[in-house]
Amino acid sequence: MSKIKQLACDIETFSSVDLKKAGVYKYAESPDFEILLFSYSVDGGEVQVIDFTAGETLPIKIIDALTDDNVQKWAFNANFERVCLSRHLSDMGISLDPTDTLDVVRYLSPVSWRCSMVWSAYMGMPLSLEGAGAVLGLEKQKLTEGKELIRYFCKPCNPTISNGKRIRNLPEHAPDKWEVFRAYNIRDVETEMSIQIKLAKFPVPDDVWDECALDQEINDRGVQLDMTLVKNAITIDTVSRSELLRKIQQLTELDNPNSVAQMKQWLADNGMETDTLGKKAVAELLKDAPPLLGDVLSLRQSIAKSSVKKYTAMKNAVCADGRARGMFQFYGANRTGRWAGRLIQMQNLPQNHLSDIEQARALVRSGDFAALELLYDSVPEVLSELIRTAFIPKDGSKFIIADFSAIEARVIAWFAGENWRNEVFAGHGKIYEASASQMFGVPRKSA
Repeated sequence: MSKIKQLACDIETFSSVDLKKAGVYKYAESPDFEILLFSYSVDGGEVQVIDFTAGETLPIKIIDALTDDNVQKWAFNANFERVCLSRHLSDMGISLDPTDTLDVVRYLSPVSWRCSMVWSAYMGMPLSLEGAGAVLGLEKQKLTEGKELIRYFCKPCNPTISNGKRIRNLPEHAPDKWEVFRAYNIRDVETEMSIQIKLAKFPVPDDVWDECALDQEINDRGVQLDMTLVKNAITIDTVSRSELLRKIQQLTELDNPNSVAQMKQWLADNGMETDTLGKKAVAELLKDAPPLLGDVLSLRQSIAKSSVKKYTAMKNAVCADGRARGMFQFYGANRTGRWAGRLIQMQNLPQNHLSDIEQARALVRSGDFAALELLYDSVPEVLSELIRTAFIPKDGSKFIIADFSAIEARVIAWFAGENWRNEVFAGHGKIYEASASQMFGVPRKSA
């Protein structure tokens, strides 16, 4: 067992996968993923840096600390370090001793990890190391050169004649920059440790850290996707969009029906002035639109349907085993403590009301665009209503879907002693009307 009590760390990595689009789980499973730098401090001591690109390796005591749940590990956005280090240790053939019993990808147990970003969020501070450091007025702030250095060393580069057609920048391509990058990596650990010192009098309760570990377990486990449905939905959406654009072009004779400026001008030429073509504005315009303009606006609305983009988000985020991970961020809404959705945004999924949903789903899975267009008024609407069905349980299991009605409004009212609000929920349930009645001193109109 390791004798280290606390380990603070920060890593710099390379992967050709787009971290923002795919999330850390898929990012870290890329074949070309690697950790470049690993800076760490043992029990508050001086920060050390390990340069993997120079052939340096993790000391045995650090490996023991990373795999020992009795050692508290600290990082800013600790899930990134934990997942990436899981991949690195797995590549070394080191057992991660997981607590998760699912037969899925294994990660370092989250129970001994602490995240200073969560601590910052708990205090209502920014969810960035730079922002938290600025708010706290730290002596050792995050170095501002970081973004440019990360872009240079951590992401693929465009092959050009001047760079010898290479697709990646290595330390030998810019030794001076690399030395600054090493200093940047060290400074991140120093800044993170300074945050801990500044916030020492305001500790995060143990039950919040327990919830944080549970959040990480949920993110590690992920959810299985029906990738046949997802891929065919993307293909069908592409065909559908082309067909809708063709129809708009036929009706308007515009060169580019996607152009907001051209569409606004066409509407104006046909007697309909509008400053915007946003979703709400178009919905209002449709109420009084003459037939031709109504048809064009309806077609445009179908094209602009953003919910089908979730299929692309699924394709971007799905891991090699068919599961999407990292869908939630603990304390993502930092002033309320609420979980925030990430990547696919599973907290914001369109409802489905199709009476023949199994038939529609089967048609999409088989890629039968012609049948969908024949049987349904709007193919994009069908794709939207099938989004929830892209999430599937593993074999032998089933999903049980439940929701609490107005849970936050009810609980907050209970905490605040506003019993009248819960009486409204128990009665007619029209809380908005009842609230307005209380605020403005006017009676609520009876139904």
